[in-house]
Amino acid sequence: METLLVVLLFVNAAFNVIVWPRFYMRVAKDTRARDAAGKPTTFLIVHAVLIALALVIALASVIAGIAALTT
Repeated sequence: METLLVVLLFVNAAFNVIVWPRFYMRVAKDTRARDAAGKPTTFLIVHAVLIALALVIALASVIAGIAALTT
């Protein structure tokens, strides 16, 4: 069971690190990301915060996976 936990944590981390930065690039290029003056809109800010949280969760998953391996 512990091995399954470690694998799931690392898979979660890999998924977040692979998918979300690429998604951010798509969001940043979206016409809704900036207003006429070039300032970031709420659309971009909200997505950036959500993606940052996903990457923090990825880091936490890696740390938890390593901790599970060492116990």
